[in-house]
Order: sequence, then structure tokens, then C-alpha cells
Amino acid sequence: MSRNLKEKFQLSAKEYQDMVQQKKPRPPLLKNMVVAFVSGGLICLLGQLVLNFFIGMGFTTQEASNPTVAFFIFLGALATGLGVFDKIAHHTGAGTAIPVTGFANSITSAALEFKREGFVAGVGSKMFLLAGSVIVFGVMTALVIGLISAVI
Repeated sequence: MSRNLKEKFQLSAKEYQDMVQQKKPRPPLLKNMVVAFVSGGLICLLGQLVLNFFIGMGFTTQEASNPTVAFFIFLGALATGLGVFDKIAHHTGAGTAIPVTGFANSITSAALEFKREGFVAGVGSKMFLLAGSVIVFGVMTALVIGLISAVI
């Protein structure tokens, strides 16, 4: 290939990135938001039904909240272990990832991924790789909101 022709087809990094951005398909944002809203809402509706079940069994509202959360953690972990969670999440997006079911999925999937490394070095130490950051930022957010609430 001649040098002029070769130089003609050479792209700078910026030119290449611009070309990629023009060719890259745009995600259907509105559809994704609606699906995430509806699927997350359905999980919350199911959560309310489970909470009402525990209240109907004689628990107070505050007492019923703990078994409700535990039920959804179990449900998310079970669905992950059975390989169902990822299939559902593929279609629902953030609707399943944001509630506590997504938290359970992140812990369980990491535990399953590293189980070959052993119970302590694999499962025990790697289980909170993703969930650890969620816990840290959740606790920090709760602290900041608690301080703001105390001041106000």
C-alpha cells in the first residue's frame, strides 16, 4: 500500500471515537425506564402483599418488615442460584436490580462464582465484592440523612 493511501486511512483516537459514537445504536431509554418502573413497582407490590401477610399473622408493621426483607433476600438468592434471576433481569433491567432482590443477587452470584476457590478464600472473602460498596454507600447515605433530620 502506498504511503499516501495508508496515511489517508489512519484515524486519530478522537476521529475514531467520533465515528464509533455516530455508528453506535442508541438505547431505547423511554422503554427501559418504563419497564424498570413497572417491574420494580411489581416487586414493591409483591413486597406490600408479603408485608400484609405478616401483619395478618399478628405482627406489628415494624415487626413484619424484617421477615418481609428476609423473604425477598431469600427469593433473590434462590432465583440467582436457579439461574432465573439473570433471565428476568435481562428483560426488566434496573427494576429487579435496585430493590433488595438485586442486593441478594449480587451476593449470591459472587458466592457461586468463587465457590471453586473454597469456602473461606472463595465464598467467604469474595461474596461482598459488589455488595460491599452498596453497603458502604447505603450506610453513609443513612448517616447523612440522619444528621440532616436531627438538625432540622
